Amino acid sequence: NVGITSLILSIKLDEVFLNLFLNLFFLFPHGLSEALSWKKSISKQHSCQKITNLVFFYLQGWVRSVRSQKEVLFLHINDGSSLESLQVVADPSLEKRDLTFGSAVEVQGKLVKSPHRMQNMELQAETIRVVGPCDIWSFPLKMKERHPLEYVRQFPHLRCRNNTLGALLRIRSEATAATHSFFQNNGYVHIHTPIITSNDCEGAGELFQIAVSWAKDSAEETHFFNVPAFLTVSGQLHLEVMAGAFTHVFTFGPTFRAENSQSRRHLAEFYMVEAELSFTESLQDIMQVMEDLFKTVTSTVLSKCPRDVELFHKYIAPAQKVIISYSEAVEILKQAPQTFTFKPEWGCDLQTEHEKYLVKHCGEVPVFVINYPYDLKPFYMRDNEDGPQHTVAAVDLLVPGVGELCGGSLREERLPFLESRLQRLGLTDAYQWYLDLRKFGSVPHGGFGMGFERYLQYILGVDNIKDVIPFPRFSHSCLL
Repeated sequence: NVGITSLILSIKLDEVFLNLFLNLFFLFPHGLSEALSWKKSISKQHSCQKITNLVFFYLQGWVRSVRSQKEVLFLHINDGSSLESLQVVADPSLEKRDLTFGSAVEVQGKLVKSPHRMQNMELQAETIRVVGPCDIWSFPLKMKERHPLEYVRQFPHLRCRNNTLGALLRIRSEATAATHSFFQNNGYVHIHTPIITSNDCEGAGELFQIAVSWAKDSAEETHFFNVPAFLTVSGQLHLEVMAGAFTHVFTFGPTFRAENSQSRRHLAEFYMVEAELSFTESLQDIMQVMEDLFKTVTSTVLSKCPRDVELFHKYIAPAQKVIISYSEAVEILKQAPQTFTFKPEWGCDLQTEHEKYLVKHCGEVPVFVINYPYDLKPFYMRDNEDGPQHTVAAVDLLVPGVGELCGGSLREERLPFLESRLQRLGLTDAYQWYLDLRKFGSVPHGGFGMGFERYLQYILGVDNIKDVIPFPRFSHSCLL
């Protein structure tokens, strides 16, 4: 089975063409889109008539449209490997009562050159078998209707059959593979950081605490792990452990935040791409990896999913960027002609409205904001030892339409600085292991995290983050 183009070569071919097809049999892992591309190129070298009249196809997929005429039956069948469907032309005698939109079918027939300019080929069906019928009256997705994303969000078990969600999930798959390739090609070691942890990396307290069902019947508070355990909010601290043995490490997995928000920017479960670099003393190094990752993954998506990306009609900004300090950002906001809900003041966190204004002010291009207030950021960020406004070596990447996409920093590798800060926060005992990392072969290092769903939102122009993940989890909603 090779996607929508499963080839069964029960055909009359001379020896040369037989060998050619047998060799190509294993080369269509991406279904219809790859087969169409191959067919187009091979037709330039050999007679289309000679090849297409001899190729026998076996298709498995779902019916996207049915059009029955007096002398001919037209079907469009799709298996999810491409936005394009393959047109099937059949004798009306092959039409069955349960051959409807949404039904799963198997079709056998000859692949021939299509007489229509809009398509390269079509399938002349000899047999059609309905594998799984679909009740079109109760099926919530209708054949010729362009459903809004808000509507299909109600049906998490069916929305992947929608064209828009199908395209998005193919893009997500390619972007995932491209992310792994980027890090592996640049010498990073992939680390599986734990989902269950006793650490609160962000320090915001927005944690899902883990409890076992049988503990409810116990009169005493019982911890399965003997200590409170939570779903991870970040793999960063575990990556820092690994950065003591590998110079470049990364992780890519689910993270969790118990934010009581149903906004278009928040999910309770989402995916983070995180990296840690040893032997670096410059925020510029961290920013360069962020930029290279973004450019490489986006370039791959554009080259491998052009039709899917086109569906979203999103213009991706050119390569220029702007770098400003947090202090400069606050001054820009203070001088803004508009009134913000949250008044911008030095020492306060940048809100979404601030981030969007800064991006707009800088020309709707990616903006790096560096050197945030010391008291605003977590304990692990490196002290800049500056004044009078005390800052840390932190960086956020803001992008149009989304706001913060990446966040990173240099880590505090100097033991006395780290001990002092943990002591003031009352965290020395909890993070004794973290201090040990600085005692035994510590090096200057830093890293960052990128929200994968926000990345997809940005490059595709999708308004709601709930529409770029297969099964969204958010406050008061955990369907399926």
